[in-house]
Amino acid sequence: MKRTDLIQQLEADPFSWDIIIIGGGATGLGAAVDAAARGYRTILFEQVDFAKGTSSRSTKLVHGGVRYLQQGNIKLVMDALKERGIMKQNAPHLVKNQSFIVPNYKWWEGPYYGLGLKVYDWMSGSLGLGTSEWLSTEEVLQLAPTLDAEGLRGGVLYHDGQFDDARLAINLAQTAVEQKAVVLNYMSVTGLLKAQNKVAGVQVKDELSGKVYEVRGKVVINATGVFSDAIQQMDDPEKPTSIAPSQGIHVVLDKEFLPGEAAIMIPHTDDGRVLFAVPWHQKIIVGTTDTPVSQILAEPLAQEEEIQFILEHAARYLTKDPSRDDVKSIFAGLRPLVKSTAKKTAEISRDHSILVSDSGLVSILGGKWTTYRKMAADVINIAAVQGSLPYQEPVTKELAIHGAMPTSDYSTTDYYYGTDKTNVDQLVAGNPELGALLHPDLPYKKATIVWAVQQEMCMTVEDALSRRTRALLLDAKAAIAAAPLVAQLMATEMKQGQDWIEQQLTAFYAIAKQYLPEKVSGE
Repeated sequence: MKRTDLIQQLEADPFSWDIIIIGGGATGLGAAVDAAARGYRTILFEQVDFAKGTSSRSTKLVHGGVRYLQQGNIKLVMDALKERGIMKQNAPHLVKNQSFIVPNYKWWEGPYYGLGLKVYDWMSGSLGLGTSEWLSTEEVLQLAPTLDAEGLRGGVLYHDGQFDDARLAINLAQTAVEQKAVVLNYMSVTGLLKAQNKVAGVQVKDELSGKVYEVRGKVVINATGVFSDAIQQMDDPEKPTSIAPSQGIHVVLDKEFLPGEAAIMIPHTDDGRVLFAVPWHQKIIVGTTDTPVSQILAEPLAQEEEIQFILEHAARYLTKDPSRDDVKSIFAGLRPLVKSTAKKTAEISRDHSILVSDSGLVSILGGKWTTYRKMAADVINIAAVQGSLPYQEPVTKELAIHGAMPTSDYSTTDYYYGTDKTNVDQLVAGNPELGALLHPDLPYKKATIVWAVQQEMCMTVEDALSRRTRALLLDAKAAIAAAPLVAQLMATEMKQGQDWIEQQLTAFYAIAKQYLPEKVSGE
């Protein structure tokens, strides 16, 4: 997957696309795969990098949503559990079975959550990942020895899915290209083209070269998540806003805070949300918060109250209280929630909505990673009608994602490459120096950066350390220390000079400092 090749395809014929997609997150990339697999001529534009926003900042769970079951949103849970199974089937190198423990500290919690999770099992049907079970206090502490034992009355164990969100986004982009789509990062949509008051295409600017293109197609899909209102108002300046953004942050800790393979789910926090502590790439992710925000930022900032909220709740349940000094990284993301009458954002459904404007712009709002494939199928069904395209059945239910291969060992540092792992290993075989680590505290080899530039459309140092590797999320301080080496490796591959390296490092440091625990807004 090479950006120069895809731009050549755009330039060869910018005027006869079937479907134009704006937005390169989970929804947009899923839609590109779906449309291209049906045979529609498809092109996607992402203003920064694939999954730069919300889609790389999730809790890394592929789940039905235990909280939605509590809320009685049965349809959303049923859909999500079905899609969870399909995701594991189609991307087995990225989606794994994760066991969760719900610790019980009150007498009624065992029966209450146990029965609820038995219903969860039943709803999963043949796509279930495992059967839930009641655990004694001793069994809970055997699986999670750092849980606070005082007052513990046992627990319930259940199964859900876990994945690497940004890596799946890259693999979806690769899958779309294999299905003959064109997907381009660093392409900003600066305007909508119209004919007889109908949307007929987009004007886009290549943010790397400065070149501007007019691209025409039969239907345009707005899949920009939290930025959806900006595109809808580009179409109709009078359009009321439809997104109620909510911020969630995650704190990353060393594995010592929760050794073993089991995750912890706290079903009720002070703000009514579920709190997770989940093993991920040999670290622990603790989250998430739910804070309504008025500003939609490309780089959301963790607020001091949010950090304290997570650390305080973690301290209630762990034998060792995590402090600010223990935090390896903090990352924040915005949820593109569809406006509703709910009083709290935690009560707004993650279900998706599809709007078609008077001019024919198709916008898809809401949703979550787990249901990305169903969302894509739904929006392409509507887009096909809107664009008067010959109807084709969706085929993604059994379409393997790029890299798909059965995986049993998720402890290795590069399992998520799947079938590409052999190619990365060959880089090291050809140049053993590429087998060296980027940094002693990071699990990534130099070869991962070379591969990212050569085959994964990695264009910036931030792309490399945030999404092609997950270094910035795992250990922000180590990522900052590794940045000069990464910039040099990329510059060599991209034939760039010292000016490029310095510009890249300045831009990366400005972003990376926000992931450090001592650099937060409100201090």
